[in-house]
Amino acid sequence: MRVDVISREYPPEVYGGAGVHVTELVRALRNDDLEVVVRAFGAPRDEPGVFSYGVPAELSGANPALTTLGTDLTIARDVAGADLVHSHTWYANAAGHVASLLHGIPHVVTAHSLEPLRPWKAEQLGGGYRLSSWIESAAFAGAASVIAVSHGMRRDILRAYPFLDEERVQVVHNGIDLERWVPTHDPELVRSFGIDPDRPSVVFVGRITRQKGLPYLLRAAALLPPDVQLVLCAGAPDTPEILAEVQGLVRDLQRQRSGVVWIERLLPQHELAAILSSATTFVCPSVYEPLGIVNLEAMACGAPVVGTATGGIPEVVADGVTGRLVPIDQMQDGTGTPTDPERFVADLARTLTEVVADPDAARALGRAGRDRAEREFGWDRIAERTEAIYRSLV
Repeated sequence: MRVDVISREYPPEVYGGAGVHVTELVRALRNDDLEVVVRAFGAPRDEPGVFSYGVPAELSGANPALTTLGTDLTIARDVAGADLVHSHTWYANAAGHVASLLHGIPHVVTAHSLEPLRPWKAEQLGGGYRLSSWIESAAFAGAASVIAVSHGMRRDILRAYPFLDEERVQVVHNGIDLERWVPTHDPELVRSFGIDPDRPSVVFVGRITRQKGLPYLLRAAALLPPDVQLVLCAGAPDTPEILAEVQGLVRDLQRQRSGVVWIERLLPQHELAAILSSATTFVCPSVYEPLGIVNLEAMACGAPVVGTATGGIPEVVADGVTGRLVPIDQMQDGTGTPTDPERFVADLARTLTEVVADPDAARALGRAGRDRAEREFGWDRIAERTEAIYRSLV
């Protein structure tokens, strides 16, 4: 059986959790009985079985959603000969949907996020947000199977797209490469970033986008004990506006306290693992998070996770066992905005303070997190479940 996997992201062009998911899933899926072809956006790649696609010249400079659609149509043409097509994120959904119609094959969609729950994308795409929303809705409606990366995400899918048959929406969690993501103790490397491994630290890793909740964390950080460092591995801003907001908050914080370290470049895996392993705690202040592979990466490195009790995060972070969950009441307008932002900031600061105040207890949470990652989130299990879905459709 040949499966064509379609993704905007694939190495070396990976910037988010969906790209990590596709990379690891493809590696785990490939076996003697399953041929996996990857069709990805971006520059040419030398990996066998991987094909790259740029923007059609006629659409150069057009709205990003339109250029995405143009690339998708080229990909759909080339899917000819596959037994099944599997797309990841709205960027690839049109390619999968059109290929399914054109070639008469099943289309599987993995939902890593949902356009109706990301209305702030209109800031980035303008009218393209209406186009991306239409693409996602049409692809979900026509898909033979929709895979949610968490039970929380499944509930969101059925709420956002009530026309879907519940039996077509299945849960396959994200996973983690347990051989690559291991506790990595390298204090000199950590010091090279301006981080003091002998001081307590709170580490954030993520894109600068509304859903990641970074402005709330920066406000909460002002309430942390003065000896606590804040390490931000944050880049790829969605818009100039949110970048300017974050820059202003970081400047204000750096005037108030020492140990505020902002690393804007994308870090190689070994360097990021060393920073995560040195953390007293990792923090995920997201207001929208279907699961959060970065939480699994932190757990695999032995760091406890303090995360918002929203989306799929509670399916990863066992409160009081592998980390702590921060309660949040959210507006039901699709933005995920806290109904009481000041309370959310205060609760986040209080929980972080409690974790960093007891380093021994934090290390115990981290060890339990590594154990949980090993038991439940290995990619071999995720690949087996995904292949079973494929075979049920062909």
